[in-house]
Amino acid sequence: MKNLIMLLLGLCAVQAVGQTQEKTMTTETALATFAGGCFWCMESPFQKLDGVVAVVSGYIGGTVENPSYEQVSTGKTGHFEAVQVRYQPAKISYQQLLQVYWQQIDPTDAGGSFHDRGSQYRSAVFYHDAQQEALAQASINRLNKKKLFSRPVVTELLPYSQFYPAEDYHQDFSAKNPAHYQRYRHSSGRDAFIAKTWASADASWWADYQKPDVARLQQKLNPLQYRVTQEAATEPPFDNEYWNHKKEGIYVDVVSGEPLFSSVDKYDSKTGWPSFSRTIAPDVLTQKTDHQLFRPRVEVRSRYADSHLGHVFDQESASPTGLRYCINSAALRFIPKEDLVEQGYGQYLPLFDQKANDE
Repeated sequence: MKNLIMLLLGLCAVQAVGQTQEKTMTTETALATFAGGCFWCMESPFQKLDGVVAVVSGYIGGTVENPSYEQVSTGKTGHFEAVQVRYQPAKISYQQLLQVYWQQIDPTDAGGSFHDRGSQYRSAVFYHDAQQEALAQASINRLNKKKLFSRPVVTELLPYSQFYPAEDYHQDFSAKNPAHYQRYRHSSGRDAFIAKTWASADASWWADYQKPDVARLQQKLNPLQYRVTQEAATEPPFDNEYWNHKKEGIYVDVVSGEPLFSSVDKYDSKTGWPSFSRTIAPDVLTQKTDHQLFRPRVEVRSRYADSHLGHVFDQESASPTGLRYCINSAALRFIPKEDLVEQGYGQYLPLFDQKANDE
């Protein structure tokens, strides 16, 4: 049925300025390539993302040079229907793109995607470098570990090869043919599968940011770390691990591993405690009023483990933002820049690239 529709569309196709025409690029961009069945259904989810510059439908992985849709649809050329995503790493990470990708497909289906059957509709992640390969493999491992699906993930992880853009009438299909796109997408079973599978998964699903029970915490933490994070104690100034720490990397909650701060935003406040001008991302902390001293202060805690971290102060002239997050070293674990990918925090590498560009 899809082949007949495409023949008719091809006959009446006209040139159009699509949504995937590249926007003005003011920052460095990178490429990501994903196969997830019908490329009509894979374009729109990525086009909506801030930091995505262009999304192009096409063919990859086969043996025929510059194939046509008719050739690929036979399933004999070895190609996948795929989308190539050009994005700005300073605005959106490859790991975030992977999260969007998994939520568009059934990664346990080796014979196609939803109602579309055949090798050209299989799912695959085509990595462009070793970092993408590592992040994609870690993402697959997480899907299998979490057991969101009743079967193991069979999505292939393959090195990038020649990508051929599909015919013009395939590009921006959801924008040029919205009614037909919605009918096709709904009838394919894709939307129903996505809604059922991901209904109970929130933003924290992708990370194991959990607080262990008391017994495990007492085993995991040293006495000072336990008193600080669990009993809101304060460590001594100038006599703690990170107050004068200058290496590049990020600081995570010592209890849960949730990312909190970056060395990019660390500065010397002359107070003897690690000080940061901002958090690594919005909404990573919660705040509450602390009445322990003679005047109220604003306590900051980690969002998922609810660890006591320290306090935030405003009107700080030495801070670029006017804010000073005064944090206990005992509440933090430092991850060096060179270890971010290996430890599952590769999405934060662009922070340091951006700093180098600013300098």
